[in-house]
Amino acid sequence: MPEKDPLPGFESARQMLLIARRRSDLSGTPLGKDEAEFSFAITSVPPEAMSAEELAAAIRGHWGIENRAHWVRDVTFDEDRSRIRSGSGPQVMATLRNLAITLHRLAGSPNIAAAVRGCCQRSTRAFELLCGRTPSKRVVPAV
Repeated sequence: MPEKDPLPGFESARQMLLIARRRSDLSGTPLGKDEAEFSFAITSVPPEAMSAEELAAAIRGHWGIENRAHWVRDVTFDEDRSRIRSGSGPQVMATLRNLAITLHRLAGSPNIAAAVRGCCQRSTRAFELLCGRTPSKRVVPAV
């Protein structure tokens, strides 16, 4: 794309890409109809700075983030149906959800939904994740 003729509204655009993808599960088995799905991307990266393979890897990396964070928030935490909509509440809850996801990932949990259920079943699990240790047994003196 010539630098003298930027896309209207995208003056810093240097490339426009047509992305064709096929959806499949982790084993490579096609999901639904085996048809290509097309989308477009616009980038400010000049063509000489990144190869097509590098751009494709960057786009796949973006979807990796989408699948690891946003999808978990949308599905596991059912964030889209949250009724918290005013003040700083939505931002606080998003931060708490991200914290929970991060703590479970750092603890090595491959399945966030199962890890959250584990915290619900064992009350000390959240403390262990936050503090990095098991809570001590406090003995309350008799009165």
